[in-house]
Amino acid sequence: MRHTPSVDPEFSLTVDGREVAFDDDGSTLLDLLRERLGITSVKDGCSPQGQCGCCTVLVDGQPRVSCVTPARRVAGRNITTLDGLPESEQRAWADAFCSTGGSQCGFCTPGIVVRLAGLRASGETDRERAARALHAHLCRCTGWQTILEAWDAYGTGAWTGDPVLAARRAELEGGVPQAVGPDVVLGRGGFAADTAPDDHLVAVPDGSGGFGIGETVAEARVAAGKVQGRRTTVPARPPLDLPPGDWAATLRTSWVEPAYLETDAAWCVPGGEPSSPLANGGAFGGKSRSSAPTEARSLADEHGRPVLMLYAREDTVRLGPKRPPVAGGVDADGRGVLRVARTSGIDAAVARVAPGLVVEEVDIAGPPTSVDLRAAGWAEAVALLAAARGEVGTVIAPDGGTATAQVDADGIRITVGCGDPLDETVLRSYCVGAAHMAWSWVTSESLVVDDEGTVQDLTVRSFDVVRATETPSIEVVIEPDDSEPCNGSDAVFAAVAAATWLNRGAPESWPTAT
Repeated sequence: MRHTPSVDPEFSLTVDGREVAFDDDGSTLLDLLRERLGITSVKDGCSPQGQCGCCTVLVDGQPRVSCVTPARRVAGRNITTLDGLPESEQRAWADAFCSTGGSQCGFCTPGIVVRLAGLRASGETDRERAARALHAHLCRCTGWQTILEAWDAYGTGAWTGDPVLAARRAELEGGVPQAVGPDVVLGRGGFAADTAPDDHLVAVPDGSGGFGIGETVAEARVAAGKVQGRRTTVPARPPLDLPPGDWAATLRTSWVEPAYLETDAAWCVPGGEPSSPLANGGAFGGKSRSSAPTEARSLADEHGRPVLMLYAREDTVRLGPKRPPVAGGVDADGRGVLRVARTSGIDAAVARVAPGLVVEEVDIAGPPTSVDLRAAGWAEAVALLAAARGEVGTVIAPDGGTATAQVDADGIRITVGCGDPLDETVLRSYCVGAAHMAWSWVTSESLVVDDEGTVQDLTVRSFDVVRATETPSIEVVIEPDDSEPCNGSDAVFAAVAAATWLNRGAPESWPTAT
């Protein structure tokens, strides 16, 4: 908790059954809940956009995104956060999400649980209605299906998984240590913005290489002169031209946003080591080289106080790495040329799955790129080879995982082999999430970057991630194996991307919907 409520209040409201009173200083309901009351299950994934759903609470039983709700507007009303649900209900939702794999990093989960709890409290039981309710949210990890399975599983029994084996499988899939269990579902994943010392300063990028500093997030953003990002109306276009040649298959991809939910954040005390921006998930490789920890340490030493470095959604989009766009052509024998936005290590990544492709790195204006992002470069190579031969076949990922995928009008069907599954629920969850990410990438996602290399699409909805009601059904078959476990979802991602593209007729450019 950062601040004590005023003793001379201007308005009051009831939060999780407790009446509280505050001066009206223009705070949002999200600011009040997190900064003044210390309720960290209410997450901030995009404020003040109101588009990710992570800050959802119930106001007199109705769901509302708190980051765009002035606190004064809910004076005299009842506010319920995840923490305010009855303990038995919290446990039932945690069991349902753990039993189906409906939560991975857990950052988006509390807001989703609150919305679904409000829906059930209204008497609603229809799964399609729950899917439509998820339009107010973004979950990048799970691909929606396992969340809807959790909706169906609510109240059917306790989670019986082994948290050690589940965490081991999650770490293999996510690339960093990751907890699995009820605490994650209930918002206790240990995220940096939730665990900073009480006396910390907040720092945010100011857009010109410096930082705005304040006692609260709101103060820091004012000091930084933060302006809310917008979505451009200009259509996205692939930035690279195809290499010349008479190719059996050609592909051009657009800029896309990794869209991990927890924005870059880290805190540090003076003279100490900074916290990790990877509290409970790997962000699909997008945070592997985040500068937030270094910035937090430098500012803590400078100011002599703990500092929380906290990127806004717009900062993460502008500064965070993207998978490099490609433009390539390939012959039926697997030989060809793949032009790629210059990215360290990309040639080696492609060579591991497509040694017949010559990689040409090209300097283009744009945001930073990284080979660390999920299957960067080699998934595109797999798709090109599949299109040239007319079938996906078995995809073998560089780390040994294998996958096949079929995509048709009935949905997406996957087989995956990755050694000992350890925990089939967790493995299936990651494979469903990878399948959704691949489908969404090929069919829908793009990011407008102007000729100067500046990202213009800065809002969550501008990423065009496919929503729950638009996602095909996904079936996962796990091949039995007792060998050494390895990552399986990256192979699934590449296989589904290739199968989706072939199902769409292998048009030259992604996304195929444009």
